[in-house]
Amino acid sequence: MRGGDGHRGLLKAKGESMRKGLLAIIGAVLVLVGGLLAHMTQTTNGIRIDDVRFKGAKGNTMSALVYRPANATEATPAPGILAVHGYINSRETQDGFAIEFARRGYVVVALDQTGHGYSDPPAFANGFGGPDGLTFLRSLPYVDKNNIGLEGHSMGGWTVLAAATAMPDGYKSVVLEGSSTGKPFAAEGTPSWPRNLAVVFSQYDEFSLLMWGSEDSRKMSQSAKLAAVFGVTGPIEPGKVYGDIARGTARVLYTPAITHPADHFSHEAIGYSIDWFARTLTGGTPLPSSDQIWFRKELGTLIALIGFVVLLLGTFELLLGWRAVAPLRAAATSPDATAAALSGGRWWTAFWVSAMIPVVTYYPAFALGNMWLPASSFLPQVFTTQIMVWALINAAITLLLWRFLPKRPDRKDVWIPSVLIALATVAVGYLALVIADVLFKIDFRFWVVALKLPSAKQWLIMLIYLVPFSIFFVIALEALHRNFSRMGASAPRHYATTILALSLGFIILVGIQYIAMWFSGKLINPVPTSPIVPLSTIIAIQFIPLLMGIAVISTFTWRRTGSSLPGALICSLLVTWYIVAGQATQAAI
Repeated sequence: MRGGDGHRGLLKAKGESMRKGLLAIIGAVLVLVGGLLAHMTQTTNGIRIDDVRFKGAKGNTMSALVYRPANATEATPAPGILAVHGYINSRETQDGFAIEFARRGYVVVALDQTGHGYSDPPAFANGFGGPDGLTFLRSLPYVDKNNIGLEGHSMGGWTVLAAATAMPDGYKSVVLEGSSTGKPFAAEGTPSWPRNLAVVFSQYDEFSLLMWGSEDSRKMSQSAKLAAVFGVTGPIEPGKVYGDIARGTARVLYTPAITHPADHFSHEAIGYSIDWFARTLTGGTPLPSSDQIWFRKELGTLIALIGFVVLLLGTFELLLGWRAVAPLRAAATSPDATAAALSGGRWWTAFWVSAMIPVVTYYPAFALGNMWLPASSFLPQVFTTQIMVWALINAAITLLLWRFLPKRPDRKDVWIPSVLIALATVAVGYLALVIADVLFKIDFRFWVVALKLPSAKQWLIMLIYLVPFSIFFVIALEALHRNFSRMGASAPRHYATTILALSLGFIILVGIQYIAMWFSGKLINPVPTSPIVPLSTIIAIQFIPLLMGIAVISTFTWRRTGSSLPGALICSLLVTWYIVAGQATQAAI
């Protein structure tokens, strides 16, 4: 009997171990399947992708992805396109354009602007890196130097215009996606410069006033600044070609019904650029502009991103069996984990306070950060600093309200185990991204939500911002779980509560802003003295999926430990990594 009991116990232990390992296996499979789908899409028809570093004119290191179609050889050079992302993005943001251009026989250099991705800081230096990028493109022996196109989104438009200014005879045509000539960062456009210009400017672009002096983004065709570039005196007819392609004076305006960040995630916007280069460059492979496959790559990297999160959760669950973190297993049955959470009116008060205070403080915190904490060698990323200011303000508010939280005893014995399991869990996720980069040449992303491998300099920057973000998450997630978590609660309701408590306010904020944009052609500016509301509103879009992910990770780890600390430390590591690797570095370090 004892032998039978022991055998059954062993089988039960093995079954429990397999169950816990299943989540990690599912995550790893999703990463591999998504990575393979993305890789097959971006290398279709024999396209080769090289991750390159090259020196700029001032000795600075520049980064790019080079998409080389099979038809591009030294014996048969192919037309080339310099494709550049916008502010606080990276080279992969333009992958929809790059994939479709390469499918049509163009060599594409998808550039990291200075201070972005893996290009040396500071941002804005050396014409944003545009002249260096065009010089590199023209140096490739398999590129036809007489057929060069320039395409840039937002600040990437100013980047390619800087290249056009530096080499006026080095290109044939330009596509500006949500960008402009003239102030604040480009040379003034004229009816003859830049050469053969297509302007793709969406009807709901958040930067219409900055770019073209139009307070209502829906009335871009009436912009006096744009009319001067087109050489006309009245409204511009979208889709009509003005000027002469042969003379280099052609002009065309396209106005898709999308927003600024949607420019690089739109079949319509990408299709317009395909059509324009087909008209103005020679040597490509004819394909209808409607024939687009780039979204499969985005779907693949989305699957990989979801797999990354699942892998983290599975890894955490497996690591709970580690002897060094035994106090965390004990914490799951402690009195504070099984204590009742809030209910009734106090529950709803806590819910709406949790959801709305971060939103109420959002724009003012960004304005304060912009005013008082400019880029420096100590705080080298402007928008990371502004997010940090927002986080610390909300941590301070939470501490002021601490006496209203349900009382639960502190567990000092979980600190060291929480640090160990957080570091180990995130290390496994990091390894997964390294493998995906090596095997598939991808990061984990969907649209503007992207997790990239950090550069060596970004690792140093992460150490600067990790402390304030850790303070925020330790305080904020402890408050979240004191209010809304108790062991034995229904999992669907528990997850739904924490997800909505963290993200609902930003869903409301973004919804209100884009409803206003829809009806008025401009965003609501709650801080009239701040010039950064359009960009901070676009950043708020990322807060929604990011906060949802934080809620899932934090709730998953709490349900297995009864402590908010492991999830808080994992989230602080992940979010610091996510923000720093994806932001611009405005100061040299």
